[in-house]
Order: sequence, then C-alpha cells, then structure tokens
Amino acid sequence: MKLYKTKTENLLQVDHNYHIIAGDWNQLINRQHLHGYLESQLNHAISISEEKAKSLIEESILPPIGSQEVWAAGVTYLRSMEARMEEAKESGGADLYDRVYHAERPELFFKAFPHKVSGHKGAVSIRKDSVWNVPEPELTLFINSYGNIEGYTVGNDMSSRSIEGENALYLPQAKVYDRSAALGPCLYVPVSPLDSNTLIEMDILREGQLMFRDSVAIKRIKRPLTELVAYLYRESTFNDGSFLMTGTCLVPPSDFTLLPGDEILITIEPIGTLRNTVAYNPSA
Repeated sequence: MKLYKTKTENLLQVDHNYHIIAGDWNQLINRQHLHGYLESQLNHAISISEEKAKSLIEESILPPIGSQEVWAAGVTYLRSMEARMEEAKESGGADLYDRVYHAERPELFFKAFPHKVSGHKGAVSIRKDSVWNVPEPELTLFINSYGNIEGYTVGNDMSSRSIEGENALYLPQAKVYDRSAALGPCLYVPVSPLDSNTLIEMDILREGQLMFRDSVAIKRIKRPLTELVAYLYRESTFNDGSFLMTGTCLVPPSDFTLLPGDEILITIEPIGTLRNTVAYNPSA
C-alpha cells in the first residue's frame, strides 16, 4: 500500500486502484497496525480513477509528513564511515567516525521540523557558505508514537561536507538548515518489513547529463533498524510519531559537489522515486 498526501486529499494506492482516505494526516498515520487499519478502510473509501489519481499526485503532491520531527542516523554503513573519516582528516577528527561506527550507541541527530521538509519535485538547498555539498539517499522510517515502525519513505539528507569536515561540532550547521531534508513521494505501508535485499539507488543529473549513479542494498547497514528506533525513543516522546533517516552508503567522490540546477533522483522500490532540484536558499 502507498499513501500519498496531496493538497486536497489523502490517496491510498493498492496495486492500480486508488481510494480517498478521509482524516487528519497525523491521526491517519499515527496508529498501531497501520496496514490493517488502511485495509479496513477500503470497504467504505471513495474510489477514483487511476488517471484522476495520478493527475492529483502530479499537480499537488506534498511530502508525507504532518507535525512529525525528522531525525537522522549517521555512520551506519561502512562507506559512510570511510567518507566521514576522509573529510575530517585535516581537522584531526577522523577517529571519531571510526569509533561511533563500532560503538554500542549509534549517532542520532535532529534533522528538520516538518515545515522545512521538501517533497517530491521540490527544491533542496545547498549552503552558500559550504564549498562541498552532497545528497545522502536514505531509507526513512515512519515510527508511530509507540515506537513501532509502521511505514517507509525515501529520504534525502542534504549534507555540507566541508563544514562538518572542518569540525565535527559543526554537524548541526552542516545538516540542519532550510530545505536540507526531503521526503517522498509517498508513505509505503507493507504488511511485513522491507526485504533486506531492497536497493537504494541514486542518480545525479546536471543539464541532463548523468554525473553520478550508484546503488546499495539496505542489508549492508551495520545496525538493525529496530535498534536505531530504540535509541531514538529513549528519553524522548513523539506524540504524533517521527521520521528517522537511517544513514547512507552512497557517497559521491570527493571531487564532486552539487550545483544549483542539479537534479537528484533517489529510488527505493517498492516505495518509488524521490526527485529534487538543487538550489540556493532564497532567504539566505
């Protein structure tokens, strides 16, 4: 099942059939056994044609988030650890990333308030005070207020690598700013957890030319997803649930940086593709 949030309706896709699901987004998704609830709504939900549904999604799609905070996990893949060590070498902080990769406690950090999150086909920003900017494609969990994983979406965790590389304590500035996170295109709600062979794929295009392409299976993550969730929910309450980006293993080479106008396509099947365009923050 795929649940889309649009400007006017909540749309539920089951195979090639589409249904309007009434209700406030927060109340709709923040429940136990979300898949079973959505299945129960099919008996009295309003059906619409595939053509009309796709037109509605195309014209008015929103990120699949209500009032939830977005958090992120870092250094959960070996390649991410290696990249962080590379960028922090000159600052003398390289060993921090090796230590957290092997530590019992994961790295978790706040990423975005919902009103600063971009959606499918929306813009993501690069900082003007950073000379090395990259996207980080991540499987993103929706966790209900009880601490249970109820759905998945595609996440883009934008990162200012030159800022974090200068000093690890600059992480909030490297990671948290307007339009530094994107989620979409939908909330995928399966009956069982995603298969560990599920691929995260990323393409970066510049003026139509492919600049970067790579993919990785989520089974290469070091920590179980439930372990990341358990640490996030220690001592913290999320009344409407939360979103957690689970880390990346796809890192463009060190001589690559994003430019305004670049397009980022992140695909996780069966969730779908999140497409974003790179821009400077207009308010900066």
